[in-house]
Amino acid sequence: MTVRMEVPANLGRSGGVYIPPFKLARMMKDVQDKSSVEYQRMSWDALRKSINGLVNKVNATNLKNIIPELFAENLIRGRGLFCRSCMKSQMASPGFTDVFAALVAVVNTKFPEVGDLLLRRIILQLQRAFKRNDKPQLLAAVKFIAHLVNQQVVHELIALELLTLLLENPTDDSVEVAVGFVTECGSILQDLSPRGLHGIFESFRAILHEGEIDKRVQYLIEGLFAVRKAKFEGHPAVRAELDLVDQEDQLTHEVFLQNEIDAEIALDIFKPDPQFSENEKRYEDLKKQILGEESEDEADSDADSDDEDDEESEEEDEEQMKIKDETETNLVNLRRTIYLTIMSSVDFEEAGHKLLKIKLEPAQEMELCIMLLECCSQERTYLRYYGLLGQRFCMINKIHQVNFETCFVQQYSMIHRLETNKLRNVAKFFAHLLGTDALPWHVLSYIRLTEEDTTSSSRIFIKILFQELSEHFGIRLLNERLSDPAMQESFDSIFPKDNPKNTRFAINFFTSIGLGGITENLREYLKNMPRLIMQQKKAASESDVESDSSGFGFDSSKSDSGSSSSSESSESETDSDDKRRNKRRRK
Repeated sequence: MTVRMEVPANLGRSGGVYIPPFKLARMMKDVQDKSSVEYQRMSWDALRKSINGLVNKVNATNLKNIIPELFAENLIRGRGLFCRSCMKSQMASPGFTDVFAALVAVVNTKFPEVGDLLLRRIILQLQRAFKRNDKPQLLAAVKFIAHLVNQQVVHELIALELLTLLLENPTDDSVEVAVGFVTECGSILQDLSPRGLHGIFESFRAILHEGEIDKRVQYLIEGLFAVRKAKFEGHPAVRAELDLVDQEDQLTHEVFLQNEIDAEIALDIFKPDPQFSENEKRYEDLKKQILGEESEDEADSDADSDDEDDEESEEEDEEQMKIKDETETNLVNLRRTIYLTIMSSVDFEEAGHKLLKIKLEPAQEMELCIMLLECCSQERTYLRYYGLLGQRFCMINKIHQVNFETCFVQQYSMIHRLETNKLRNVAKFFAHLLGTDALPWHVLSYIRLTEEDTTSSSRIFIKILFQELSEHFGIRLLNERLSDPAMQESFDSIFPKDNPKNTRFAINFFTSIGLGGITENLREYLKNMPRLIMQQKKAASESDVESDSSGFGFDSSKSDSGSSSSSESSESETDSDDKRRNKRRRK
């Protein structure tokens, strides 16, 4: 017995003596100091054996029973052991990969660091197998990643990146691995990223047409196309009995293949913990929070303790209500959801329907417009899909119309920061909104077309904007729209008449971009401008003369009376002369 009592000093090292579990538990009870290195080593060994045993016996039928037992173990301390056990068990039994992925998905909801660590280790295993041409390990790693994508523990972009890597320099083995990967997770990729999956299948089609790979692999590709045509029937993303996590509760991880990865191998090795007792107590409290509801349902406590728990929970709820998230996590998640919805939709109607289902806070409508404009600007070429989607939102709710108007002002004020490609996409997007009357035309009043108020970027923006409008309306209808008397106040800044220099600049600008037809009114104004200036000068001079005459001090009433009296005297004199002539004739 004394010899066996000295065995725990060597526990945890390779080649240690096996101790039955019941005897190990009895030895742990005999240890008085629960924070000693000896006790920590024994508890580490017991944790390793327990995690290995639970992972090894898990299957689709007992998964729900294994999960509470697994949470009873300290998964924070043993996260490295859990990840290693899952990878070894999956490597030994690839047919149970979906079961292990479902187990990881449940653990990931409570301990996201476990899911992140497992993903990093799998990717590291995949990189090593890919460099060493180790096909069995590569197949196991790829299959594990596929089922983690199905459970949405791993982001779908990692799946697309992996497929791109496998098909970049196609060989028989890499194409075979890629076919198996798409077969496993093609169903979820079809829902989350149909465009990305379409690009992968185009790569498969190109490989098939080149005909440089083996016939057997060509048949595999043809079979994959048949599976896709059947909408991946027989290859569901997640089986019903393994669908244990709600989509809202799942946390998705992104670890790109080209990044440097730290596998944290030290977590698999025993190390003494100076704060062992405190950490164990913390996990006990955490375990009660995770499994507390079930234990309370099974064992009803006293009414007094229930009341106290209710009061404490109410106080905790009040404290949580006072907490304000300064990290903008909700905003980031909202933007991610909007981005994924926009990029994964087949057409604008589907995207609009999905986006309207997203619950937005009163001040979050602006984020929808910003993300739509951002996605549009990131495309290589402008897609009408974004314009139709923006038009639909403007027609549905006036709030979106006001928000897009604000976006127009913000984008034009910062237009010099955009690259040429982004600038072109943004201009075409707003041209579509203006051409369909989804955006009011008074937004053009924010543009002032003068040599001093524009830059090269803003001129390119105005050029593309008006060229798109002319293609949409035609030059005649566009000219009629711009000549609308009710909208002249909004267009005065684009067709300035305040200064001949600015007027000539606007005329020359539109003529140089092939839209001289819309400057007819401006040309007529410039042609008549000298006459208008002369009239203005003449009117000014007349007003000056009148002001001068009024300054000499003559009384107009007196001059009028004088003139009338003189006229009356002249009339009387002419009458007297006529009478004298008549008398002479009579004589």
